[in-house]
Amino acid sequence: MSGGPRDHPLRRMILMRLGIGLFTLLVISVLVFLAVSLLPGDIAQQILGQSATTETVAALRRELGLDQPLITRYFAWIGGILTGDFGRSLANGRPVADLLAARLGNTMFLAAYAAVIAVPLAVTLGLLAALWRGSWFDRCVNVISLSAISFPEFFIAYILMFWLSVRLGWFPSMADPGANPSLADLLGKAFLPAVTLVLVVTAHMMRMTRAAVVNVLGAPYIAMARLKGVSRWRIITRHALPNALAPIINVIALNVAWLITGVVIVEVVFVYPGLGQLMVDSVSNRDMPVVQACALIFAAVYVLLNLIADVLAIATNPRLLHPR
Repeated sequence: MSGGPRDHPLRRMILMRLGIGLFTLLVISVLVFLAVSLLPGDIAQQILGQSATTETVAALRRELGLDQPLITRYFAWIGGILTGDFGRSLANGRPVADLLAARLGNTMFLAAYAAVIAVPLAVTLGLLAALWRGSWFDRCVNVISLSAISFPEFFIAYILMFWLSVRLGWFPSMADPGANPSLADLLGKAFLPAVTLVLVVTAHMMRMTRAAVVNVLGAPYIAMARLKGVSRWRIITRHALPNALAPIINVIALNVAWLITGVVIVEVVFVYPGLGQLMVDSVSNRDMPVVQACALIFAAVYVLLNLIADVLAIATNPRLLHPR
């Protein structure tokens, strides 16, 4: 009972963030639906081909509900999603939910694969760069991280593919693991796309970790610890890092969100059967129910991870509940 009043601000913050997140998703759903609906060309004509008669096209438009007003179609679509019905694919007639379930797991596996490597690597490199600030190690890590941030992910992907797949033959250039693969097959086939994502996100997380720790190192209690003869590594890990966790957690959560929502290009380059590849294929086939569902899932994941980042940041630094 005594902990209730203290927990109230955190609960209120979570509820407020949830409300903002749901409103954001509502706005995104409207924008996605309008963007897809306003694309040039007739979806029914695209499905039937140029040789279809006007009557056949009109009949398919009625079957798909395309003859109804835009607002009626939107409420029918969003109402179906709220009940778990994402509609049916225009390309093959399968339920969109089945297509998403088959691909979402692959995307989550790839994002988790990259995150397990990138997060510890980035935090360790950031701590070491802060510990040896101004040294040759710090300068080298900063140059490499700036270079990694400057290169787009498709460029890094093609460089890795050229050297590790084409020239050395260590890994396959196509990351499709096939049906019912073992864990070893998954890890081997997904290694190149995972390393591509690691190189892209590690640099940003490392630089933010270094900046957060260096900022804390200027605090008076750090100077007092130095005067007491505490070792530099103990100062970094026991005093600076716990107080720098809030911004580090935020940047990690944002980068993990990017790993899930920004894998589209990497999946296309390596032909990885994930949600991003499904979305690109659906755009090519004018399969709009699948495109809308993929976009909404990406947005929901991003909003959810931002909420988790806020909660974890406040859990490590409760002062954020009472901004001055």
